[in-house]
Amino acid sequence: MVVLRKDGALASLFDSRLAGLVHASALAEPGVRFRHERFLISRLATGAVMMAGLPPYLVWRGVPSGIEALAIASLFLPLVAAVILSRTGSLWIAHALSSLGLTGIVVCLAALTGGASSAAAIWLVAVPLEAMISGSRRATIAASVIAVLGAFAVALSGYLPVGSLALAWPNAVVMPVFAVTAIGHIAAQAMEHMRREGEWRARMQDNEARDRLLLSAIDDLVTWHDANGRVLEASGSAARFVGAEASRLRGHGLLDRVHIGDRPALLQAISDVAAHGMPATVPFRLHLDAPRADGSRTIYAEMRAHRIESGLAGANGSTVVAVTRDVSEHRRHAQELDRARAEAERADEVKTHFLATVSHELRTPLNAIIGFSDVLSGEGAVSLSPERSREYAGIIAQSGRHLLDVVNTLLDISRIRGGHFDFQPEPVDVEALIRSCCDLMRLKADASGIALVSAPVPAGCALVADARACRQMLINLISNAVKFTPRGGRVEVMVRRGGAYLDVVVSDNGIGITEADLPRLGDPFFQAGGGYGRSHEGTGLGLSVVRGLAGLHGGAVSVESAPGKGTAVTVTLPLDCSRAKAAAKAGRNGANGAAAEPAQPAPIRTSVRGAVVPEPAPEPIRLPVGLFDPAPVSTTPPMRRAS
Repeated sequence: MVVLRKDGALASLFDSRLAGLVHASALAEPGVRFRHERFLISRLATGAVMMAGLPPYLVWRGVPSGIEALAIASLFLPLVAAVILSRTGSLWIAHALSSLGLTGIVVCLAALTGGASSAAAIWLVAVPLEAMISGSRRATIAASVIAVLGAFAVALSGYLPVGSLALAWPNAVVMPVFAVTAIGHIAAQAMEHMRREGEWRARMQDNEARDRLLLSAIDDLVTWHDANGRVLEASGSAARFVGAEASRLRGHGLLDRVHIGDRPALLQAISDVAAHGMPATVPFRLHLDAPRADGSRTIYAEMRAHRIESGLAGANGSTVVAVTRDVSEHRRHAQELDRARAEAERADEVKTHFLATVSHELRTPLNAIIGFSDVLSGEGAVSLSPERSREYAGIIAQSGRHLLDVVNTLLDISRIRGGHFDFQPEPVDVEALIRSCCDLMRLKADASGIALVSAPVPAGCALVADARACRQMLINLISNAVKFTPRGGRVEVMVRRGGAYLDVVVSDNGIGITEADLPRLGDPFFQAGGGYGRSHEGTGLGLSVVRGLAGLHGGAVSVESAPGKGTAVTVTLPLDCSRAKAAAKAGRNGANGAAAEPAQPAPIRTSVRGAVVPEPAPEPIRLPVGLFDPAPVSTTPPMRRAS
């Protein structure tokens, strides 16, 4: 029946009272709550009418007969059903009691209007129809069973003792009355149900439209999967996230866009979530249909999957819902943090090594200077011979020059790395440069018993570079070669011309460098086979200075060495280094006069000296495998008969 409500305090009070009668189990879902409220309103209204009309009827009739008592009990059953629904929340039991009450009224009317031939039996059809409108399957089944039993009771109602209560109405009047009232009752119930369902459907459509709008507004991709990982539905953000419409991701559309190496982990994660219900997070690489603004077509994504309970699966029967987001930027930041952390750790290691190396290099000459200075300035100086005094003074001077070399090297590497090295390209006589450097280092080589030779310079080796920097590079390379070459060894300096570049090679047959130390050559303060117990002095900055100066010229460095086979260091410089200076200046200053950036050292390539290059495998001979295959093809030349 239709219930009209007016706005105001009375309606609010009625709603609050009605909400208090609904069982707590029906408050969570709006649809179930609506069905409970509708049942309570209709049955309580029926009970109120019966309670208002029963006293006058009893005063008029007196003690009711058996058939009247059955009718009164049937009229009170809907009120009992409302009480049971409010207490237990079981809608189907309440509907069954209400159906039993309506069936009892029909049986009593049939007994009063002719028994088995009464038109009141038409009302039995309304019993299961009213229960069906409630939306409960068990209530419909129970009402159908009760209606069938009521039909048998109507058939036997003619034998009930009704006495003077029997109504002798003509069948032409009774049939239309009962039929019209039954049809009106069912029509009213159906129209009320359709109106309420229409409101509920409109509300659901609004909720779905709002959910779709929300899902399309977010940048993350929301997908619904079955237990096997197939996509059943995808949100509208698929066009922005993947570059494809949501319909193209259904089935295996999303899996086909996942990197082939990440597919097993993704499928396993969805299967575990569907089986065990524990949420899972899985990272994977995703190929895009359209490139991003930066031109990338592959992103790093992260999926968070949850299992859907069976009652909330919806019409598509999905089992897992997943939210996928783009974590490429987070991954890049994480990599940058890891790289910065590694660089900081390496810088700390370099600083520690620098302090240890410099302390070692400065301590020895300072001890010599302090010790011999104390001897010359002490009381025993008067007893020293002139030759001994000159020897001590020479040791002090030699130690001071060593300290000055260390400090100058540190200043050079600092100026190179800071971009403040005075780089002035000019024409350089390569032959004169090599000859002067060899003459300068020959005294040290002769004292160490090492042969220092220079190969003839090819014609046409015109070089435009910073002469002081080239001289410093060559002296550092020759000094290192002489230092690490044992007595009786050989150090050779040569020049090679190739295209627009010039190679300056310093090779020796000294102790060489292990393969494990080759990748770290050129790092500041690194010495091959270094440590506190090393047998050779030095700060480990010689090759680092060479890399920095070669980088200023736009060149490169390559090292080829092996233990016991010596070392060959090649510095490759462009014939015209002024272009490198102009390019470096433009890159550091820019158009707006920005501050100078640190100069980058030259790239260094290392290799093992004397390593055997594997020979290419011979081409295989294909043998015929069928009747129509050609003859075997051999790569060896045919043999000739000797003449």
